[in-house]
Formats: sequence, C-alpha cells, structure tokens
Amino acid sequence: MCGIAGKVYHQQERPVEPEALAAMCETLVHRGPDDKGFYLEGNVGLAMRRLSIIDLDTGKQPIHNEDCTVWTVFNGEIYNYPELRRELEAHGHRFYTRTDTEVIVHLYEEHGLDFVHHLNGMFAIGLWDETRRQLVLARDRLGIKPLFYAHLPERLLFGSEIKAILADGLHPTTDLDALSHYLSLLYIPAPHTIYREVRKLEAGHVLVWRDGQITVRRYWDLSQFLSSAADRRQPADVEAELLELLTDALRRHLISDVPLGVFLSGGLDSSSIVALMRRAHNGPIKTFSIGFNDPSYDELHYARLIAQRFETEHTELTVTPDVAELMPKLVYCFDEPFADSSAIPTYYLSQLTRRNVTVALGGDGGDEIFAGYLTYQADKLARLYDRLPDFLARRILPALVHRLPVSDGKISLDFKARRFVDNALLEPGRRHYAWKAFFDDSHKRAVLSDDVLTALDGSLDSYPLFQRYFEEAGHHDPLNAFMYMDTKVYLPDDILVKVDRMSMAHSLEVRVPFLDYRVVEFMFGLPGRLKMPGLNLKHLLKKTMRGMLPPQTLKKPKGGFNVPIPRWLKHELRPLIEHYLSASRIKAQGIFRPETVSRLVSDHLAGRANYSRNIWALLVFNLWHESSLGSLSRQSRGCSISCITSSPALHQGVELESRGS
Repeated sequence: MCGIAGKVYHQQERPVEPEALAAMCETLVHRGPDDKGFYLEGNVGLAMRRLSIIDLDTGKQPIHNEDCTVWTVFNGEIYNYPELRRELEAHGHRFYTRTDTEVIVHLYEEHGLDFVHHLNGMFAIGLWDETRRQLVLARDRLGIKPLFYAHLPERLLFGSEIKAILADGLHPTTDLDALSHYLSLLYIPAPHTIYREVRKLEAGHVLVWRDGQITVRRYWDLSQFLSSAADRRQPADVEAELLELLTDALRRHLISDVPLGVFLSGGLDSSSIVALMRRAHNGPIKTFSIGFNDPSYDELHYARLIAQRFETEHTELTVTPDVAELMPKLVYCFDEPFADSSAIPTYYLSQLTRRNVTVALGGDGGDEIFAGYLTYQADKLARLYDRLPDFLARRILPALVHRLPVSDGKISLDFKARRFVDNALLEPGRRHYAWKAFFDDSHKRAVLSDDVLTALDGSLDSYPLFQRYFEEAGHHDPLNAFMYMDTKVYLPDDILVKVDRMSMAHSLEVRVPFLDYRVVEFMFGLPGRLKMPGLNLKHLLKKTMRGMLPPQTLKKPKGGFNVPIPRWLKHELRPLIEHYLSASRIKAQGIFRPETVSRLVSDHLAGRANYSRNIWALLVFNLWHESSLGSLSRQSRGCSISCITSSPALHQGVELESRGS
C-alpha cells in the first residue's frame, strides 16, 4: 500500500528535476510512512511512499523487470498474485522479490496493455516502458484506489492525491462545472475535480502517454454482464454459489505480513465480513467499533452482539467529536470539496483501528452490490404512486407531506417523504438521480451569484452524468440499471473516496472484499427479482448469511454511518458558520448570493426548515476555498470569479475512447 506520483516531460531532452519529484512524494508521507523510492531517467520520474504490507524486506519500489526496461510504482494489493507468479515463472520470467508488485511488470511484458485484465485486486499503477517510451496509468475496475493526472502543455503529472500534483508548482483554476456537480451531490464525480487542469482517471480505465499525447480507454464494463429475465436458477443454488465466491474473496483479502482487523458497525455488511472471515480463518479476529455519546446515533450494542457471537478481540470507543477542530483536517485530506458527513466517524474509526493493526477489512460496496439503498424501494413505490389519480399524486399528497413538522433527528421521515413526492413522477433515471441530489437546478440558481451563473451559461443539470450510465444499462431490468448507476458514480466518487482518504490519513490500509470483481460480476448477472423481491433490501445477502448471523442482525433496519449534523450546526459548528458563511465573507468571495445563504442559515437555526445538508455543503466548500486555494482564493476576493473558469478541461492531443473490454 503506497502513495504514488510521477512526472514526464513531453520533450525527451528535458530532464525531470529530482527536487520536484521529491516534493511531490513528500505530500504523500501519510499514505506510506515506512519507505520511499524513486526512478529518474531523463524526462521521466516515478516516486512512491510505502506502507509495508507484503514482503516487508525486499518489496521496495519502484520495481523493475529482468533487464530494467519496465518500471512500476503501485498503490494497492493484488490478491491473486501467488498464482500469477507461478504462471509467469512457468513462462520463464525471473523474480527478485516476494512482493505482489513484481507481477505487474512481468504481466506487462507478457500481455502488454491487456495486463490489467489478469489482476484481481485494488490498484492504481504507474508504469514506464523504456523500450516503447510510454507511460501507462491504470486504475482498478471499481475505483477502490484513487489516481489523478494533469495533462499540461509541457508535461504530464500524476499522483494518488491532488496535493501531489499541485506540489510540482501547478497553479490551477477552479472548474465551475465541478462546483455545480458538488452542490448537487456533495462530492465531485469523475473525471472532474475541482480544478480544470486536474482529472480523475476513472475506474476501470487505462491511460497511455506517448510523445506528449495521451489516450484513455475503458478496459472493464460492468454493463456487459447481462441479467436475463429468463434466468431460472433456483435461489438455493444462487445462494450457495454466492457464499463460495464471498468466502474465496475473503480468504484472498487476508493475505498480509502485518496485523489485520475488521471495521465492525454491527450492520449486515460488516457483520457478514466478520462471519465470512471466521469461515475462512481459524485464528483470532480483531474487530473495531466506535459510538457516539448521543444515544440516537450510537449502535455499539449491535457490534457487541457480533463480537460475542464470533469471539473476536473487540475494541470499541465512544467518541465526543471536536468537529470544529476536525473540519480543517478533513478539508486537507480530501483536497477538494467533499461533504459526505460520514467521513467524520470514518476518520475516528480509522484512527482507533490504526493503533492496533495496519490493515482492516470493511463492508463497503454492500449496498451497491446487494441492493441495499432505500432509493431502490422508493422506485418500486413510485411505480404505484404513478397509478394514483392526478389530484392525489400531484396536489393533495404533496401538500400534506410539505406540512409535516421539520425534524432534525437521525430518522428524518419528513425529509424523505418530501423528496419522494417531489420526484416520484419523474422518469425512472431522473427520479433516481433526484432522490440523491441536494441542490437541484432551482436551488443552484438561487444560491449561485450572477457571475457564476453567467459563466456556467445555463449548465446546471448534473443528471447527464448519471443518464449516461442509465442508458448504458438500458438492457437491464430497472433495479440493475439503478444499481449500475450507483456503482459507476456514487460508489467510486463518494463511498470509496471517503474510506481511502480517512484511512490513509492514519496510514491504515482498508480492503473491501465485497468488491472482488468476480462477486460484482456474479451479482450483476442476476435478475433484480432475485436480489430484491418486493421491498426486501439485500434479500440475497440475508438469505446467504442466515444461519451464520443472529436474527437481530438480519432484521436490523438500515442505519448508515450517521452523525448529528443538524444539531451540530446549531451548536458546535455555529461559530464556523458565523465566520465562513457571514454575508460579508460570501459577498467578498463572489461565488454565492449572500442573501440566499443567510436565509438558509437563519431558517435552519430557527427550526423553520432542515437545511443541514445544504449548509454543510456550503460550509465545507468555503473552508476548502479559504484554506486550499491559496493565491487563487486571494485573487478571487473582490474580483468575483475573474480567476475561475467553466470550460471543459484542456487536454492537449487527447483521444478519448469508451470501448469496453
């Protein structure tokens, strides 16, 4: 597990500066505190920071092939590397380490750019081919590990985090399209970042640089794994096959030369990981849980139940977060606006876990793979709602729902009911997106300044990002189409970003067995009726895990890693709101309308409405804007958006391909 970075000049005669590469590398110390390594050869430089997990003694990167013509830096784990190594050795390849990283250079020798098809794991790879004079960047199928790049007129930069790219002296400009997407989603979807010049390499993609030009192509396409309405497999057979796949995935994820544990929330996903680990592993299991001093947000008793059931070495901590002090740390970790508040408990859980182990398993991906989101239920209910007479569906019921009293508790039924009736009559793909959006187009027009709206030129709708995937999955049944959308956007750009940044902030590796690509392909090959009959979320996972998990766990309502943001905004975070969202500050910044922001804040503080998610998003953005933009932030004050642009990223010489494998 590492942080990686690199630089290549388009002109072969221009050498990479060692001090520049070292500066990029130093920004990633938290990702790899154990070691560092460099490859410098003319116009090419590769760098890495290492968190030693496998082959502690000889696994130092960069790693090369037999004649030192192929070099790689690598972040992640290759879970099938033992069998890959045996196959490669049988073909005459010679290894000089025991690390999983070395299979990458030999696979590339053997298969060229198709080497990625042979990897089962989570990975971000930078590979230099001296013979062909080409740089290859690759990201795993599901986007578990991050990889950013900037293709500039004179050079290409890449890194595990944006801060590594900025360390080369890049002075970026803010992408208003990305800001618009952030307001909609509370995160920025790939390939966008908050900066025009920096892009995310999308999950399941490979980028090749050669002679100053880049090509980007998709090598894995989940929509190809068709679910058929004619599928007549018996549920018992499906459950048995799924159990074997999950057990094998768990067994592979246990490969480690350092201590390993499990994130345990007590929900179905993390409890299933513990149960599967016990099935695949006879030794001791370490589990870690956190709770809060607010009883309505504390679920430690569910975690204790599982810990007792499987006799784990359990560690738990009740947290009283100093959220005002924590927020600047979170902004630094993410490098761009990111307002999923569950990052807060993930931060504390990672901190607790790292005190005891170096690697943890998590249950992330369970909702997307096994159909666990309430929006999947909402879609089925919307089909029934659409059959109601118009006067009920469009007038009476919405009017009644909007009169519900405002709640700021953990279960905000009023908020969910309003979102449902406001969007239930939209076409399926649009309503699935709308249930996940926080600022819709009208809200953006109300909150964004005239200058920003002019620069955006009416481009406020973030649905096309999702629509692309909804249409790609048009041959699937509705449930699989929605799950595909979530797996392509929400999973890699929110869930996995949160887990990666919060764990790596504490030099902790987190593995996600549910996202073994074989499990994902198997689940997407099943019709929706097997995964969610009626309104039964995670039906197949529950049936597969029955007999292993206690009934209380199987029947536990969906929770989530929630924190009391509505209350914090009224109390602990109020000083930050008064500072960063003050009318004078907003006016000087020039991005938002002071009167709209003031109204959102005053209505929330007075209890007239629950605008917690909107205010949280604005607060996070303004913290990022002031602390991370540096000179850009100073230039923008008083001159509105003179240094902020809204045009597509300028990729010189890019040929963008969207072919599947």
